[in-house]
Amino acid sequence: MSKRKKKGSGDSRASGDGPRIGVFVCNCGTNIAGFMDTEDVAGYSATLPNVVFVRENLYSCSEAGVNDIKQAIIDNKLDRVVVAACTPRTHEPTFRAACKDAGLNPYHFEFVNIREHCSWVHKEDRDLATLKARDLIRMGVARSAYLEPMEPIIGNVVERALVVGGGISGMTAALELAARGFEVVLIERQKHLGGLVKSLYEIYPWGEKAADYINGLASRVERNSKIRVLKACEVTDVRGYVGKYEVTVSSGDETVVAGIIVVATGARPLLPEGMFGHDSRRVITMLELEAMLLRSRSRRKKVVLMGCAGARIPGRFYCSRICCMTAIKNAIIMRKKWKADVTVLYRDLMCYGVQNETMLVDAKKAGVRFINYSLENPPVIEKDTVTVSSEILGRDLKVPVDLLVLSTPLVPQDTNVALSKILKVPVDEYGFFLEAHVKLRPLDFATDGIFVCGTARWPASIRECLEQAIGAASRASTYLARGEVEVEPIVSVIDEEECRGCGLCVALCPYGAIELIDTEKGKKARTIDVACKGCGTCGATCYRHAIRMKHYSDEQLGAQIRAAFVKDP
Repeated sequence: MSKRKKKGSGDSRASGDGPRIGVFVCNCGTNIAGFMDTEDVAGYSATLPNVVFVRENLYSCSEAGVNDIKQAIIDNKLDRVVVAACTPRTHEPTFRAACKDAGLNPYHFEFVNIREHCSWVHKEDRDLATLKARDLIRMGVARSAYLEPMEPIIGNVVERALVVGGGISGMTAALELAARGFEVVLIERQKHLGGLVKSLYEIYPWGEKAADYINGLASRVERNSKIRVLKACEVTDVRGYVGKYEVTVSSGDETVVAGIIVVATGARPLLPEGMFGHDSRRVITMLELEAMLLRSRSRRKKVVLMGCAGARIPGRFYCSRICCMTAIKNAIIMRKKWKADVTVLYRDLMCYGVQNETMLVDAKKAGVRFINYSLENPPVIEKDTVTVSSEILGRDLKVPVDLLVLSTPLVPQDTNVALSKILKVPVDEYGFFLEAHVKLRPLDFATDGIFVCGTARWPASIRECLEQAIGAASRASTYLARGEVEVEPIVSVIDEEECRGCGLCVALCPYGAIELIDTEKGKKARTIDVACKGCGTCGATCYRHAIRMKHYSDEQLGAQIRAAFVKDP
């Protein structure tokens, strides 16, 4: 691969009347530079038309890298910036903000993804990854020359929140939002508030009866003048956009208008039909054990708790995270309450955090036995015994039993897929709701103004559900408190002269962002700017070519396509 001189700080050249483009190539340690020649890519970028400044940064998204971009814009009078780095999904807002801070319109910024598109997919071929990075940067530079300045769209926000789900997460989120002074409508599809926690015996580590805690929480919700509770009803339709969602509720087809939506629909324990002889009498689930603890004293003296019953198996590979802790909690309770002999069968123990590790130690001190087993050799259930092939001891153990309790995982609610389609938010392969980014936006959906918390998102402990509910309420408050929302201006623009008012774009828009209006020239389509997500569906289907997309104009895309076919010297 040939080398070219790399441009650095202060190395600029005259560009006539054309744009002054700066290119920043991210080295990103071994993540990018480990699989391509970033120095060569930076050198090649310096030869491209209208490029007056090039720099190879070690980590462009770091504070030092961002400050370097800002300073380069000012020092070199750049009016376009191209950054070749990692995914725009997480990093584009950072670089747009840097441009804005330096006095450059943030939409004069172009992102080139050389990690996912080059170094990651061509990690076995360094030269190919390098050549492809050259191509993508050449295309990005060509497009950037046609970028137009744009300003954010400002929309009003209805200062009311809708919370879907009346379990511990939903009620906590509702109370948090109400405490901030916002109106809240809480929707619960059951006849009573409380969710899964209402069926539990005791909450660890507080030692408080679950029913007492959840009933107290429900009472606070129903007494709160800021919260309106709708029970035995579901969301049947959602229209609108961040700041003004119009939600149809099944109780009398009522419509609730809210600025934001919080999804807290919870999860349910797997019913182990056909597993390990489950019969709800001698072989029961952990939830059935909780009910037994609530009812009375038991005569069962030899209890075996079996973990991973239906979890971490083909078709359901995930760990439900809380099953081990629940089993250990109940093992301690049974030792104290029933004086029972308790054995826990486990594949791996998930006891993360200091408190949970302490609970495990307490269980062992209380006399609870722990026996490891493998997926390949599961316990064999017999009339009065469970035979376990111990991986640690290297032999079979027969454990007397008169009550076998199966620790089954939490699984998504059956309604999740239907609700996800109504809200236009994703679910994962198992049916749990999928957040925008597991690290950077763990409580947001990719759809603006809709948030998720608790076990609707993924199996979580009660403590984690409370923390997520508070976090989701805090995120939602950032919209409600301002009273207005700033929306990206990458939206469709409709030429009324060319529009024939056929309504095809209205029918196809997945966000309900186009409407037909009456004008002096007849019916015409109009974009609701604040609702538009810039997906381009309308523009691609308009047979009159009456719709164009801001930030993705024919000139911009045409320049990018032409640059793709330029022969790389």
